[in-house]
Amino acid sequence: MTSAGKRYAWVVVALLLVVWMLNYFDRQVIFSLFPLLQKELGVSSFQMGLLGTSFLWIYALCSPWAGHVADRFGKKWIICLSLFVWSAITLLTGMAHSFRELIVLRSLMGVSEACYLPAGLALIAAFHTERTRSRAISLHYTGTYIGTVLGGFLGGWAGMHYGWRPVFLVFGLIGCAYGAVLLGVLREPPRQSVETETAKTRSDVRFGPAFRAIVRAPGYKKIFAVFAIASICDWAIYTWMPLYLYENFHFSLAKAGFTATFYMKAGGFAGLLIGGVLADAWARRSSRGRAFTQCAGLLLAAPFLMASGLTGSTVTLYLGMTLFGIGKGIYDGNTMPLLCEGIAPEMRATAFGILNFGGTFSGGVIAAAAGALKNTLGLGHTFFACGALLLIGGLLIGTVRMRIPEVA
Repeated sequence: MTSAGKRYAWVVVALLLVVWMLNYFDRQVIFSLFPLLQKELGVSSFQMGLLGTSFLWIYALCSPWAGHVADRFGKKWIICLSLFVWSAITLLTGMAHSFRELIVLRSLMGVSEACYLPAGLALIAAFHTERTRSRAISLHYTGTYIGTVLGGFLGGWAGMHYGWRPVFLVFGLIGCAYGAVLLGVLREPPRQSVETETAKTRSDVRFGPAFRAIVRAPGYKKIFAVFAIASICDWAIYTWMPLYLYENFHFSLAKAGFTATFYMKAGGFAGLLIGGVLADAWARRSSRGRAFTQCAGLLLAAPFLMASGLTGSTVTLYLGMTLFGIGKGIYDGNTMPLLCEGIAPEMRATAFGILNFGGTFSGGVIAAAAGALKNTLGLGHTFFACGALLLIGGLLIGTVRMRIPEVA
């Protein structure tokens, strides 16, 4: 790769980091505004949980097909179209006047946002080699944390001062404007820069053969199971942590939104940077370096999530959230790089789309179930149970061995 090509590979990361930040802001901000939405619309906690579930299950069902479309027809256009559509839906959310309208819009957002991540990660992986792939994808993933913190704190603050509608209107317009910029500067990687582990070309691989090859790949089923576990924990936290802090620690709306996101995401930001450097270095020394990096991350994260769900001390809460975030960030940035060790380039977006299906479907279950069980099990014990699941996931991912499968 030329020096100009190497520079543009990092430009792609920067461009898509902003897209991913907007993606997470637009999906996360509604959770920080739950008390305002409940007051205006007069709906139950379970119904509010359904807003998260409707998004996640539609997102889940669309993810494998969205990834396959990106593999077949190119990633740039899928990325730009996805951004335009979900930004328009965000804008329309600010004009909704009933719970029914909100849940329809959240479902449509699930369709549009499902198209981004498999295509975005596969595009970054195509521009980067094994030497820089974990760092590039980990840096891109920092958009998750920036968008979530902004959605939590800025959404809560703006909702408290201006109401919930302007938040959706302003950020919907910002996303549409950035989509126009992205359309002009983003490009597909040159075909000669993409690795060719198999003889198949992008247009040759149909969904059925690709799906069979992906699920047969050594280690893929374990990666799928651990990704589902991690997603259960993510969406339990994203959906219900602000309300948990608002009710159990008696924080203000703005402080609950900030606390629920900032400490975990600040730790996660650091964890992503640590995990990217560590995994690229470890992978040069061991074929299982990226799997071991993810294992270490989850084994660090699990006990501190458990502590965060049980403590009554704000100091322990903040420390537990931060250390959980570091471990989770180490894990998050290495899923696609680990997939790249066992999935051919023309199937990577599809492979990640299938992971997204499992992860978001599981996340939708916990988003609704935690709301339904809120008055019996309690949200704190839900977070403790999620930490126990992460321990299992950490041990499982440490056993993964990947190699490129053949396409049937």
